[in-house]
Amino acid sequence: MSALDWLNGPAFDIFGQQVIRSDMIGNTVGLIALGLGWRRSIWTWPAQLLAGVVLVAAYASAQLSGGVGKQLLVIGVAVWGWNQWRRGRRGQDGEIAVRFATWRERGILAGATAAGTLAVGGLFTAVPELSWNPWPDAYIFVGTLAAMVAQARGLVEFWFAWILVDLVGVPLAFSSGLVFSGLVYVVYFVLVLWGMRDWWLRTRSAGPALEGAAA
Repeated sequence: MSALDWLNGPAFDIFGQQVIRSDMIGNTVGLIALGLGWRRSIWTWPAQLLAGVVLVAAYASAQLSGGVGKQLLVIGVAVWGWNQWRRGRRGQDGEIAVRFATWRERGILAGATAAGTLAVGGLFTAVPELSWNPWPDAYIFVGTLAAMVAQARGLVEFWFAWILVDLVGVPLAFSSGLVFSGLVYVVYFVLVLWGMRDWWLRTRSAGPALEGAAA
């Protein structure tokens, strides 16, 4: 049995649906990565990278090409984000300093996300082999990229982006048979709310918002 066969093998059943190992392991590591991000630990990035590698197998087994593409993107952005945080500004506690985005940054992020979703959704629609559910896949694909870019820059808006991704990701995961992913996304949602509160409070205690984060 190959490693890929083992990863895509059954782990256990829940609510009458089978949970595969790659879905379980990848999302558990992803949950750890979110917790590390909440704590502003640089180890959030290698954890996200590992989760992305494992979840490629899970989404491939569910024939969700958009999900596979998203995880490949996660791997690439995790490497970039890791480097950003290594060079980023530090707060008094020695962890990465966080701030709210400027209105200009918010406009760029929102505009790029909207344009990217239209472009990727159009591609998935034109090439059905890439995704059987093109627009939700495109939304999650581009939304994940936007969230990770915001996280790499230490922006509180990163948490808002994850909330918007989860609103589509949760029902899509359940409908695609990735039950464990759906359940973990629910836990993600709760942790995202707490993480957003923590980062928000840290921007207030740190004084004026930091400008000119690492490009």
